[in-house]
Amino acid sequence: MAVKLTDEQIERFERQAIPLLPVLLRAAQFMTHRQDQAEDLVQETMIKAMRAIDQFDSVSDMKPWLLTIQRRTFIDLYRSRKQERAQRSLEDEKIPEPAAGDEKFGAFDDQWHEPEQLLNRFEDEQVIEAMRSLPEDIRWTLLLVDVEQLDHPQAANMLEVPVGTIKSRAHRGRGMLRDKLYSLAKQRGWVTTDTQDNQT
Repeated sequence: MAVKLTDEQIERFERQAIPLLPVLLRAAQFMTHRQDQAEDLVQETMIKAMRAIDQFDSVSDMKPWLLTIQRRTFIDLYRSRKQERAQRSLEDEKIPEPAAGDEKFGAFDDQWHEPEQLLNRFEDEQVIEAMRSLPEDIRWTLLLVDVEQLDHPQAANMLEVPVGTIKSRAHRGRGMLRDKLYSLAKQRGWVTTDTQDNQT
């Protein structure tokens, strides 16, 4: 059933949502890994958001609201497909939170100069490719917190997890990215020692 919007609702949507199209497309590319599917996902997201514009609190930031709609749309669309070559199951990609002392990321961090600044030294496409290899929960957290610059409570609300889980995943994810980008950083002379070259 079509939803008839008022002129005011249409103007509000165009003013607040349309400028966020690049954000939605970037997130959709992370999710689908294909440009055509990303564009379809953004289109479906915008349609759903326009129909629900009267449910949006005008004093809130629209970015988390749109990204939430997009994530749910992606999950719904993904679960409805029965293709043999579909992407890995979202549920299968979920990983448990690590127990204390069981963290195995950041193996090369003592060889970086200011390791927390490492990711800023790589081109976007290199970081994107590395992020795509991470588990779904980690990838989503880094996308929201580091790429889209949402604060931890906003990301926690979107992903329906505690704020502490977001902090943990962000920390782990950054370490995973640094490990994946280690070889390239070594080639560029950003490594301070050679003592851990054989670690995996």
